[in-house]
Amino acid sequence: MSNHLSDRVQKMSTSATLAMAAKARELRNEGKDIIGLSLGEPDFNIPDFIKESAKQAIDDNYSSYTPVDGYADLKKAISNKFERDNNLEYAPNQIVVSTGAKQSLFNVAMVVLNLGDEVILPAPYWVSYSDIVKLAEAVPVEVKTGIETDFKMTPAQLEAAITPRTKMLWFSSPCNPSGSVYSKAELEGLAEVLKKHPNIYVVSDEIYEHINFRGGHVSIAGIDGMFNRTITVNGVSKAFAMTGWRIGYIGAPEWIAKGCTKLQGQVTSGANAIAQRAVITALEAPKSKIQYMIDEFHKRRDLVLELLGEIDGFKLNVPEGAFYVFPDVSAFFGRTLHGVAINNASDFAMYLLEHANVATVTGEAFGNPNCIRISYAASEKELREAISRIKAAV
Repeated sequence: MSNHLSDRVQKMSTSATLAMAAKARELRNEGKDIIGLSLGEPDFNIPDFIKESAKQAIDDNYSSYTPVDGYADLKKAISNKFERDNNLEYAPNQIVVSTGAKQSLFNVAMVVLNLGDEVILPAPYWVSYSDIVKLAEAVPVEVKTGIETDFKMTPAQLEAAITPRTKMLWFSSPCNPSGSVYSKAELEGLAEVLKKHPNIYVVSDEIYEHINFRGGHVSIAGIDGMFNRTITVNGVSKAFAMTGWRIGYIGAPEWIAKGCTKLQGQVTSGANAIAQRAVITALEAPKSKIQYMIDEFHKRRDLVLELLGEIDGFKLNVPEGAFYVFPDVSAFFGRTLHGVAINNASDFAMYLLEHANVATVTGEAFGNPNCIRISYAASEKELREAISRIKAAV
C-alpha cells in the first residue's frame, strides 16, 4: 500500500534554518569541525533566578493540565509587561499563552485568514511566515526591500502592495533575519497607509524586542488608530535565552484571542506548567537582569561587522537589533570558487558549509536571494574563527 502525504505537507517548505542546522550536525558526526552560525538561538544559559523559579514550581507540584490560554497570574504578568515596556493596555482576556511564538503565529493565521486572503510580507521576513500563511490557505505577497533601505518597507511600497484581497500585514521589528528596527516615525508612516484600509490587520512580531541597540522599542499597536487591529506577538526565547522552554504569547483584540484559545484547545491545549511559572518570574524582573546579554550581543555585532567588512564582496549595513547580520553576497554570483559555481545565495551558503566549515542560512529562505544570514549568537572566539575561515574560502 502506497504512502501518500497530504497535499498541504508536500507543498510545504522545510525550515531552511533547521535544515542547515541538521546538515551541520551531520557533518559534525562525520568528524568535521563545523562552526554553526545558522540557528537563531542565544548561546547564554538561562539566568539563575529563572531556573530557581522553575525548581520551585516543581516542588510546588505544578504538574497538572494548565488553562488553554495560560495561567491567570501569568496573563496578568504579561498584561503588566505590555503596559510597562510598550505602553499597551491588553487585558488578560486579550492574551493567549502558547507553546512558543511560532504557535502563536500559527494560531493567528488559522483564526483570521480564509482561502485566498492576501498577507503582505516585507522581504526579508522570518522563514516560517510564508508557509504558515499558505497552510491557512491564504496567499503571501512579498514586498522586496534592499540593503540600501536597511531592509525596511516604505509606506509607498505598502500602498502599492494592497489589493481588495489584502487581509493582513506581517512583519518583525527587530527583524529576523536582517536585524532592522523600525523607528516610531517609520511605523507612523505605515500606519497612515493602513488607516485608509480599515479591514487590514497587522501581526507585529516583537520576539527580539529587548535585543535592541537603538535605545528603545516601539510597538505599532501603540501608534494612534492601530491598537484594535494589531496582534502583538512576543515570547521569552530570545531575550531570556529560553528557546527550549517554548513559551510565546499574543496581545490581540478579544475576538481574536478567543478564536486562538478555541483553536489551541483542539491542538495542544495549555502550554507547559513549569515553564509558565518560570516565565512569570522572567517577565516581572527588571530589564537590568538581562542587560549583560544585550550588551554582549551589541559588542559581537560590532566585531562581526568589522571582520566581515574586511572581505571583498560582502556588502553590509548596520543592523540595530536581534543577533543577525544579513550581508548582500551577490558580488560572488557567477563566479567559481575552488571549482564550485556560485549562482545564488543557496550555492554560496552551501559552499561556506563545505569549504569553510561554517554554517549560515541562504537569504532565499527569507525572501531575499542576494543575501545570507549570519547569526552572531556565538562566542567571540567562534566568530573570529568562522569569519577567518570565510575570508580564506572566498
